[in-house]
Amino acid sequence: MALSISAVVLLAIVVFLLIRKSGLKGGHAVVCMLLGFYLASSSIAPTISEVTTNVAGMIGGIKF
Repeated sequence: MALSISAVVLLAIVVFLLIRKSGLKGGHAVVCMLLGFYLASSSIAPTISEVTTNVAGMIGGIKF
């Protein structure tokens, strides 16, 4: 659960910065949001979730 909330906050910050600094239009952001919404309810959602969890685990396992 903590990973999901962190990912949502991180992605929201990235979208905000893209809108403010890189010229991403609000309409484009809405389209991206709708794509994510429909991907979450598709059959590929478990695979995306698993890949995200594995990548986060790999990043968390890096020793500096």
